[in-house]
Amino acid sequence: MGRRIPAVDDYPNLAARFRALADPTRLQLLSLLQDGEQTVSELVDRSGQGQANVSKHLQQLHGQGFVTRRKAGLFVHYGLADRRLMRLCAQLQAIPANGASVAGRSVGR
Repeated sequence: MGRRIPAVDDYPNLAARFRALADPTRLQLLSLLQDGEQTVSELVDRSGQGQANVSKHLQQLHGQGFVTRRKAGLFVHYGLADRRLMRLCAQLQAIPANGASVAGRSVGR
C-alpha cells in the first residue's frame, strides 16, 4: 500500500505547498525549467510574462523548495529542485475532475 498523507500537524505546510502550485504562471515556469537551468531573462522571454512577475513567482517557488537558485556572476540561474514534482503534476492531471468516471466506474472508490 502507498504512503499515507502527512499527519494533521503537517496539513498547513502541505496546503501551503499546494497553494504555491495553484497558479498557472508558476506551473508554466516549472514546465519551462524541465529543459534545464535558466535565468530570469530567459524565462521572461520564453514565458511572455514580465520580469517582475516572473521574479515574484520564482521567489514563491523557491520558498517552497520547488526550484533551486544559483548565482553566476550577474545572473541567477533557476532550476527544478526535484523532477518528481512534474510527475506529481502529471499524475494530478490524469485524475478526472468533478467526479467523472472512467470506463463506467466511479473513480477513486
